[in-house]
Amino acid sequence: MSYTRFIAYITHEIKSYYDKTMRSHDPTKYHKFKKVDGASYEKVNQFLRKRTFITAREWAISRLCADFQTSSGSEMTFIGQHLPELVPFMTDTYTPQAVNQARHSFKKKVNKSGATFLYGAMCGFYTPEELDDLLFQASEVARFLLEVESTDLNVDEEIEIEDRVTDIMRQVAETSARLLSVREEQQREKRQKAMQKKGNDTEATITDGQLDGEEDVC
Repeated sequence: MSYTRFIAYITHEIKSYYDKTMRSHDPTKYHKFKKVDGASYEKVNQFLRKRTFITAREWAISRLCADFQTSSGSEMTFIGQHLPELVPFMTDTYTPQAVNQARHSFKKKVNKSGATFLYGAMCGFYTPEELDDLLFQASEVARFLLEVESTDLNVDEEIEIEDRVTDIMRQVAETSARLLSVREEQQREKRQKAMQKKGNDTEATITDGQLDGEEDVC
């Protein structure tokens, strides 16, 4: 077995073990959110509101839906029934419908936030350098949340994700700047043509008036 295949095999086995552990139907084997053990829902909600648009409920449900995802979707019933055991600051059980509602709310907020962010990048409001700073601040908050919920992310994976996002957003900013420049040039040409046409129409009117005047003299 080659070194590359060996590494791939080990990685697969570790991932399989992780999946079995995380998606086990034994809530005692789930060890996320332990760093906020003892904190009230209101406290966690306040903590999130200072940094994001999501609530404590949406944070917990989105994390659980990601960790307990199956080929047919997330295990809504299991998550709802064991919610207080899985997440320290959640005190009540949820119906599958309530779990799905929180999941949908999370996705909706992420989609709107993404659209808002992308508009800010595309409309020329931010320079590429400002976008880099904005992405760095956002990644710091995201990394902090992952740390609080005890989700380990490989350093190489972190760097790769940040580099890919940064490259994409820089391309978006540069492309948008070029498009805005082209659009401004087109608008300028359009205004010049309109002014030229208006000038020609005015000149034609004056000439017609002069001809009418000359005919009267005769």
